Amino acid sequence: MPKVRFAPEGWLFIIPAVILTALSLLIQWWIAAIVFGFLSLFLLNFFRDPHRRGSERHVDVLSPADGTVVQIKEVKDGEVWPGLTRQISIFMSVFDVHVNRAPITGRIVQYRYNPGKKIAAFTEKSSLENEQNLVVIEDGRGGTVALKQIAGLLARRIVFDKKEGDEVVRGERIGMIKFGSRVDVFFSPAATIKVQMREKVKVGLTVIAEIEERA
Repeated sequence: MPKVRFAPEGWLFIIPAVILTALSLLIQWWIAAIVFGFLSLFLLNFFRDPHRRGSERHVDVLSPADGTVVQIKEVKDGEVWPGLTRQISIFMSVFDVHVNRAPITGRIVQYRYNPGKKIAAFTEKSSLENEQNLVVIEDGRGGTVALKQIAGLLARRIVFDKKEGDEVVRGERIGMIKFGSRVDVFFSPAATIKVQMREKVKVGLTVIAEIEERA
């Protein structure tokens, strides 16, 4: 049976909820026990970090997040990063896994944090105005993929485990966003999009695009 893993950031929330559940049961405060019990289950579900093994083809871009595809569109060249003009947006509800993973193997050539507003993550404005991280990864074969970790209406804490210059491996954990959020992924115009609007995707497992193979 596979071992269930949890994001380390979650224990700060999970342990107090479990303790409060146990204390409520001990003193027979049944309603409080039920409330804290459901909260504990919710937090355990939210902070789970399942191990998944997706495609290892270097041209395949794995989803960096669990969630639903809410946008597939073209953006202006240079708006996010030179040469990247195609965008996929993935909305992460509070019931999705919130650990983010590297979509490709490569080196982080740009990392930029931008504090921002609290706009619902499923809206288009959130991509421009909310708290967010921009991460650009080059695969060493001429391929480049960028992603934005975007905080949502409730989330105000973006975790990023890496730094500019670090090497990452496809499917490796790079961070998480707490309590409802969104991830935007950007590609070159030569990329082939492999998902459709409203499709559910799995972090580290679903192939969302295929980037152009260079010699």
